[in-house]
Amino acid sequence: MKAAPLPVRDGLGPARVRLRGGAVLAELSARFGATARAKVLAGEVFDADGAVIDDATVLPSGSSVYLYRDLPDEVPVPFDIPVLHQDGNVVVVDKPHFLATMPRGRHVAQTALVRLRRDLGLPELSPAHRLDRLTAGVLLFTTRRELRGSYQTLFARGLVHKTYLARAAVDPGLALPCVVRSRIVKRRGHLQAVCEPGVPNAETLVELISRDGLYRLTPRTGRTHQLRVHMASLGVPIVGDPLYPNVIPMSDQDLGDFSAPLQLLAQRIEFDDPLTGSHREFVSCRQLGGVSL
Repeated sequence: MKAAPLPVRDGLGPARVRLRGGAVLAELSARFGATARAKVLAGEVFDADGAVIDDATVLPSGSSVYLYRDLPDEVPVPFDIPVLHQDGNVVVVDKPHFLATMPRGRHVAQTALVRLRRDLGLPELSPAHRLDRLTAGVLLFTTRRELRGSYQTLFARGLVHKTYLARAAVDPGLALPCVVRSRIVKRRGHLQAVCEPGVPNAETLVELISRDGLYRLTPRTGRTHQLRVHMASLGVPIVGDPLYPNVIPMSDQDLGDFSAPLQLLAQRIEFDDPLTGSHREFVSCRQLGGVSL
């Protein structure tokens, strides 16, 4: 994909809108309302070559225009993002609970990507993988656009060994360790992922490593919400999970409540570096339930 014609501003790149074709002002007004119309008239919308869109611009179907979005009001996430490692190629951080990896929906400025771009002065910083907003732990970013694909491919191909820790109830009748295999499907617009009949696409090794309910989870695949779904399927859902086994409705006021984090931590990642070939290992310094790990 061609690079955006506008630079990253305040840690956030421009929004890209793919057009249906015709008069740009009319289309953006119909699709996005008065705010988009005002941006066109103010000269704040640009085509792929960086030319300003005006009220007479007509573009064919499939063309793209770029503009900076207006940021929503967000509740600040009151936790730091410690840097575990930084070099010319990657930045590895210890992401806190409640902070999304990258902009999505109502979470834009209060995301790890935007905050780190600002704090570190790295406008091309990009995540090589993602952690759920409610999951804490080790998260790897690349520092430059041309490096992103090499590291993302490691995660996509399952070449990164990941270890998670979780807290959940202890069921004496549950035979552990065990390997959970299932077919997990996450549909757009649905909060929960579900297990369906069919060939398994998700696999997790589950081990109880402490009698007080500390588990080590080793995913061998990377489906959305995989660990949360698998623990709930065993009858021992992760402590603090608002989605599994049942959805707990959340109000706008709940967005400012940071008192009960999901007890799930991406504790460790290991891989052979795609650029240097050296073995790399990064470990979280965070705690679960007040217990040092």
